[in-house]
This record gives sequence, C-alpha cells and structure tokens, in this order.
Amino acid sequence: MEHLKKHILLTMLLTIATFKAVGQNIQMHYDIDHKTVISTVEMFRPDALGSTFFFVDMDYTPEVSGAYWEVAREFCFWQKSKFNWLSLHIEYNGGLSSEAGSFNNAYLGGITYSGHSNDWSKTWSLSAMYKAIPGTEDSAGKSQIHNFQITGVWNMDFFDHWVSFNGFADFWREAMPWQGTEYIFMAEPQIWVNLNKIKGWEKVCLSFGTEVELSCNFVEKGFIALPTIATKWTFQ
Repeated sequence: MEHLKKHILLTMLLTIATFKAVGQNIQMHYDIDHKTVISTVEMFRPDALGSTFFFVDMDYTPEVSGAYWEVAREFCFWQKSKFNWLSLHIEYNGGLSSEAGSFNNAYLGGITYSGHSNDWSKTWSLSAMYKAIPGTEDSAGKSQIHNFQITGVWNMDFFDHWVSFNGFADFWREAMPWQGTEYIFMAEPQIWVNLNKIKGWEKVCLSFGTEVELSCNFVEKGFIALPTIATKWTFQ
C-alpha cells in the first residue's frame, strides 16, 4: 500500500509539473452519488505535425485514492492536402487505485476522422483503433490481449460562446470474466456556462457546469449514470 501511495504521489507531482508547462484547463468535480471530489487536468495542443492530447484524473476521498491518465498523439503530415481530415492515432491509458491496485495498461493505434464548422465553434472527431490490453483473460482463462475501441469526441459552443457542450464517448472490448461481460461503453458529456462572456470579465476564464458519467459494464455489470457539479479554469 505504501508503494502504491508513492506511485500516486509521483503521478500527481508529474501532472502538476507538466500542467504548468503546457496545461490548458483544470477542472474540479463533485461526484453527487459518491460524495467525492475529482480533479481533471486536460490539455489539447495542435502543431505542424498533428496534435497532442492528455488528461489526468485524480480521486480524493478525502486523501488521494486514485490516479488515471490518457495521452494521445495524432499525426497528420499531410495537413495541406485534401486528406487533412484523416490522421494516424496512437494512445496510452493507465492508472492506479488504492482499492483496485493498478489498472490494466492499454495501448491503442488507429485512424481518426476530424471535422469542424466554418467558424470552428463546433468540432468533432471519430477514432477507430486496435487496443492491446496485456494480461487480460476471458472466462475460459484464454488470453484476450487483442481488442478494439471506437472513440468520439466533440466540442460545441452556443449562444456566442456563452455555453459549451463537449465530451467523449468510448465503446471497447475488454474481458471482465468476474462480471460476465466483455463489451464496455462510457461517455462523459459536459455542459459549461462561460463567465468570460460577462462584460468586464473577459480575462476571468472561469466556467461552471456539470458532467454526467454514463457507463455500461465499466465498474460493474449494467448501466450507471453519475452526475457531478463542476467548475473549470481555462488557461489562455
């Protein structure tokens, strides 16, 4: 347990250091059902070769009890061509929990279709990926390392950017023989009201809103909806 706590602390320190360098927003969520606090550090940055995205979730109960992160890289060497809507995608997922121990490491690779409205107020992407999850076995004890994942991501601004609706949806295959399932769905839609639209508050990059974690066969068999009350600061 002490070894696990050191890993969680190290993850948190690395997250803070990275966030100071390139972070884009930090969120604080209150899970209404579990009465716990979750922090999220999130960054998306495009560049000449594609884009980089990551997020790190930390659970507090009230001490740090878990850490989970995903980092993804899109490669699009042909951005000036008519095929710039298509990118190569690689990704890593993993984390730790004081209750469950280490989460399964997952390594993903595939292709991403991206699109946007003319004014960029609405963006979306859809990724189809091969997903390797080492160490997983089906109910018969047979290795099930080879899997797949489909991910959709969106961001939409409404009412002259007063309101933002964003989030993601994942559908993937992963053997969970203890609950008799192997297909998982998860989505986390968010709605934010952006206070920097108030006259004189243009530099106050604070938003208030909510997130609903929708999952099926993720932490247990069946469907679960977990709403949060949230605040977000976006760094310019």
